Amino acid sequence: MILPFWWIAALLLVGVSGRFQPVKAVSESASIDSLKNQIKRQVNDKKYEQVAKSYEQLGWQYHQRYGYNKYTIDSYFNSLKYYSLADDSLGYYNEHIVIGDYYTHDYFMQPYADKYLRKAQSYFERTHNMPKVIECRLGLANIAQNKNPIPRNLITQLREAERLSVQYKQAYSQAYAQNLLANTYSRLKQPDSADYFASKSLVLSTRLKINWLIALDHFYLGLVKQFRDQSKEAIEAYQRSFKIARTENNIAMLRELSRHTADSYSRIGDYKNAYEASLKALDFEHQFYSSEQTKSIRLQELDSQIKTLAVEKQLAEQQSQHQRVLNSMLAVGLLISVLGVGALIYLRRQQKLIAHQQTVIAQQQIRQLELKSLRAMIEGQEGERSRIARDLHDGLGIQLSRIKLFVEAHQEQLPLSVKEPLNQFLDEACTETRLISNDLRPYALSTFGLIPALEDLVQKLNLVNQTKLVLEHYGEVPALDDEASVMIYRVVQELLNNALKHASAQTITVQLMASDETTLISVDDDGQGGDFENTPLKGNGIANIKSRIAYLGGQVMWQSEPGKGTSVMISLPVHRQAQPILSSA
Repeated sequence: MILPFWWIAALLLVGVSGRFQPVKAVSESASIDSLKNQIKRQVNDKKYEQVAKSYEQLGWQYHQRYGYNKYTIDSYFNSLKYYSLADDSLGYYNEHIVIGDYYTHDYFMQPYADKYLRKAQSYFERTHNMPKVIECRLGLANIAQNKNPIPRNLITQLREAERLSVQYKQAYSQAYAQNLLANTYSRLKQPDSADYFASKSLVLSTRLKINWLIALDHFYLGLVKQFRDQSKEAIEAYQRSFKIARTENNIAMLRELSRHTADSYSRIGDYKNAYEASLKALDFEHQFYSSEQTKSIRLQELDSQIKTLAVEKQLAEQQSQHQRVLNSMLAVGLLISVLGVGALIYLRRQQKLIAHQQTVIAQQQIRQLELKSLRAMIEGQEGERSRIARDLHDGLGIQLSRIKLFVEAHQEQLPLSVKEPLNQFLDEACTETRLISNDLRPYALSTFGLIPALEDLVQKLNLVNQTKLVLEHYGEVPALDDEASVMIYRVVQELLNNALKHASAQTITVQLMASDETTLISVDDDGQGGDFENTPLKGNGIANIKSRIAYLGGQVMWQSEPGKGTSVMISLPVHRQAQPILSSA
């Protein structure tokens, strides 16, 4: 039986990890630290081509250590940059292949992978570099397999790539083409052809010692065994593949192997092992798609687009400036003729209008991408806080409670000198766990709303600090959506923590005031203050406050003098919020 399309489509993402095998051969002996030091020396000596190659090696080292991660893609982009500085077109476009192949790990990044591979293919076709053209074709074929239905000419393209690999003596590409043919025939429900090409690829990849390809060939042979209802043989093939994929740190492939292993165990009635394999698959799924590494790579591509638009804007401004100079020179020559002067004025006005429109469009696009990047970052932070809070509450909190119950049940067996300190320590641990969990995701905020959550925060801080905290609110405070409530709560929490930590204040006052157009939030203290005009605000906390308020469309302002305390005023527009609710001071 052939498995559903979405399983096979996800499996195809794992086939790219070994495409960097040539880099591995030259980088195994170099550690990450030594490579970084080597890069610094090469940059100082302006040996840009060597810097580019060193970054390639560094990217592979990161991949071997962390799997699919942002540090590897950062290294490859740096390699791309220094190949450009070295004016090495071959290395520059070869790095496009590397980046394109790496992006195919993540289904959501495959459109970008297609872009990089096609750009490289266009260059190598112009320069008649057939081995590289074959690599590009195989990379694009790997992406094409994820489409439903499969392109009609995909088999023909892969057979042609296999033939060209033999013609140009590219054994590595030949083995990879056979591997892709095996998977394509599996999806087309032709197990005999899939078995034939997987076996051929396995023989060739074993001789070449390409571990990732060996693992993938065993995987496809296992699919063929499962198609023929030979579940035990399929499990053996999956286990051989799993062992190799584990050494390669290939999380995506480990995920798919665990899923298929669970399916095979369930077919033979071994539900215990099927359940364990399913748990592994869920764990690998979480590691890959929910990890900060994967999110960071996606955000990095958005940042790359922002930078590209900024460069294009700069080029447009330079071109516009050059055009204005040219128009000025033409104006001097055409002043003799009235008609010529009139035509020149009209032309210049049109060009300025177009240039202005292009600049406005570019600025809008940059702003939109910045908002997407900011939103993704904030969602990632809050999601991670919620996950850690759940883990503390449902995991550590439950375990501590179980320990406390166990101690209480057996307290007669414990001496008094041990029993009382032990109970005290357990109570303190439970309390601390609840406080940390509530700080990460306050229960009052999600249950009762912003004002009760802030009152709860102030009350708790008053219990553990000598500084007196006061909360006051006036007017009809608007009802906020969950996103705005969380952001405002985090901002006030950060401001209170900063004041408690640095201000040395006697009293800190939080005030919320609402009008028909604006909601004002102020946090004032009577502490030591500072000269913010001559001393720039620094730190991630201040940056987070500014970014969150900017996202809500508001403004934040600091006022402070040495010895006279600090006042932070936040202004938020009402149109970002929902219908108002009544509240009293």
